[in-house]
Amino acid sequence: KQNIWLMTSLLALLSYHNVVNGQEVSRKSYAYFSLEPEIVTNYLGSSAKNSFVRVSIELMLENPDLLEVAEHHSPNEAATIEVFGSRGAEEVSSLSGRENIRNICLEKLQKLMLRETGSKIIKDVIFTKYLYF
Repeated sequence: KQNIWLMTSLLALLSYHNVVNGQEVSRKSYAYFSLEPEIVTNYLGSSAKNSFVRVSIELMLENPDLLEVAEHHSPNEAATIEVFGSRGAEEVSSLSGRENIRNICLEKLQKLMLRETGSKIIKDVIFTKYLYF
């Protein structure tokens, strides 16, 4: 009886392992595309000093096959410069403000790519370097 219980447990464990591995195989893969060069632009700071931000941006693409499309229709950095240029110092320097800026950049870049390619293709925007002065 103990051997039957052990064999049943082992079979259950192996079938669970196969289901988990099956899910791993079907996991969606993404590609990453760097916007070059990094963005260096002014933002709305206090009038007493020049305020600027330096940002490196990676785009998470819906699928690796879209890398060539992203290279050919490289999103215009002017869209992201415009976003930063219209933000105040408090928004640029806070974590919640940075997240808001990231979401606005995502929306603008998705609209741009939709207009140029017929598809949004961009899943997410990632700030890999974010320095403000």
